[in-house]
Amino acid sequence: MSTGAPRPLTADATSVPAAPRTTAPPAERSRPAPPWQGQWPVIGAVALGGGIGAAARYGAGLLWPTAPGTFPVTTLLINIVGCALMGVLMALITERGTPHHLLRPFLGTGVLGGFTTFSTYAVDIEHLLTTGRAGLALAYLAATLLGALAAAWAALAGTRRVLTRRGREGRPA
Repeated sequence: MSTGAPRPLTADATSVPAAPRTTAPPAERSRPAPPWQGQWPVIGAVALGGGIGAAARYGAGLLWPTAPGTFPVTTLLINIVGCALMGVLMALITERGTPHHLLRPFLGTGVLGGFTTFSTYAVDIEHLLTTGRAGLALAYLAATLLGALAAAWAALAGTRRVLTRRGREGRPA
């Protein structure tokens, strides 16, 4: 009769139970997925969109250059406009059904991610601080953060309102 207590080890017993014997089929060779499957289309959409957005940002910087040591208006406007466009995009994507699976990576991450430039924003702040313009750096810091958040929220809310109103009136939205 078993008492449930562990059996004492004997000379031929081990503390590790033996693994069950199974015959597993030989491992199949895994083949890489074709380039048109998996993440490659998403990577391509982001890369293409990023190039377009970065070129647009560069063009804006050429059209409206900011003198060194002054308030970086161009970068501020680029970031605010980019965040507003992101709000519009998110409203359209969430309110208009299911878009193509590459639309958001292309436009959101790619075009708008390449267009907005929060790294330049950080460099601008650092440059203003090191040149003794702490007040201007603080104003730029606050204006960009508040402006970008307000622009994204207002564009999202405004676009949703327009889409809802058009939907109620029976017009194609």
